[in-house]
Amino acid sequence: MGVRNRFEKPGVHEILEEAKKRLSVEAPNYIIRQARREDIKSVIDINMVSLPEHYPDEFFYELFDRYGKAFYVAEDPEGRIVGYIMNRVEWKPGFFKHFIVRSGHVVSIAVLKEHRGRSLGYALMAYGIYSLKEEYNCEETYLEVRVSNTPAINLYRKLGYEVVKIARGYYLDGEDAYIMARPL
Repeated sequence: MGVRNRFEKPGVHEILEEAKKRLSVEAPNYIIRQARREDIKSVIDINMVSLPEHYPDEFFYELFDRYGKAFYVAEDPEGRIVGYIMNRVEWKPGFFKHFIVRSGHVVSIAVLKEHRGRSLGYALMAYGIYSLKEEYNCEETYLEVRVSNTPAINLYRKLGYEVVKIARGYYLDGEDAYIMARPL
């Protein structure tokens, strides 16, 4: 991405183009695509082995049914699902504007451990936030991340997110979460 001052956030089109460039170099035979209903079982399996937070199976299907244009998977060269991002759209008080806004909530993102380091997380985020803006007309996006998850926090900062709040004891094990957000 080009040179910018430290307060300027990269635009969603710029992030998407950067993701495509990174994938062509770091994961040339991988595909990022919108999820299909038949992918959801694989998504649930990835969630179970990659993250300590789990949801009922119905939750994944509900988000797919309601916000499928912002639900993406990463597919490896053999056609296996190795990562995902699922989002939802909410009307809520804005982090950057002082009124109710349409906000894209990054509910969950994960990439299988053996496929990390190939910019798949960056690409899934790029496609997800692009769809939140272009398909769902969101004005901002936000997510929760463990305060100890430095790699994820660094990824989100590269994508223009900033810490806007700390949610004390957010996770079941008592760990705090950063609420990170960015305007779209």
